[in-house]
Amino acid sequence: MPLGDDGEVSASAPLPPAAEKARAVEEMFDRIAPRYELMNHLMTGGLDILWRRRAVRELRLAPGSLVVDLACGTGDLCRELGRHGYRSIGVDSSAGMLARARGAERFLRADILDLPLETASVDGATSGFALRNVTDIPRCAAEMARVVRPGGRIAVIDLAEARPVTRWIRSTWVERVVPRLGALLSDGDAYRYLPASTAYLPQGEQLLATFRAAGFRNVRRLLLGLGTVQLLVGTRDRS
Repeated sequence: MPLGDDGEVSASAPLPPAAEKARAVEEMFDRIAPRYELMNHLMTGGLDILWRRRAVRELRLAPGSLVVDLACGTGDLCRELGRHGYRSIGVDSSAGMLARARGAERFLRADILDLPLETASVDGATSGFALRNVTDIPRCAAEMARVVRPGGRIAVIDLAEARPVTRWIRSTWVERVVPRLGALLSDGDAYRYLPASTAYLPQGEQLLATFRAAGFRNVRRLLLGLGTVQLLVGTRDRS
């Protein structure tokens, strides 16, 4: 997120380099944890609930399958996984988020680029709006490929790059209204990070190529929310 001289988030400062990003993001999520779920619902008009449901449906795994949710936050996706009959493990680096997390069989505090899980130990992996917060997206995809068994599935939600039809949504709602809501209810600086953080995400085709290179096949990119959000789904290669 944009950082000022004192290490806090600033709307005008540049996005941080990788060496500072992990610490800054972790501290930001610690701060916004108390009203994280409320802000998610408000800034998406409740659509985030539907996006998580769609992601879990796209897993198409057998009931009782074990799924790891990366950057699980307070456990929204873990609870959705449970409603669909899956077991889950939530992983996050933020102690503040994990203190409020619920819905998984267990929660682990760890860097999602270095998962404390054995190779091929889970049936699937999910993440909600986490890719733009990691320092190395290819490494994140590779860790998913390592821990997901051959034939297992992934469902990854994040923002999509702006297109002409959605640019007004970003310029009006995301860049103007959301920071004001954040300042009123949570942390305005943190929610100014949202529009800026899309700069970390590669274009759609490059993102698909990253997951294919990591070891996933039949990788697809579904656009949701009028094209403002993308859902990447794929199957772990059996080779």
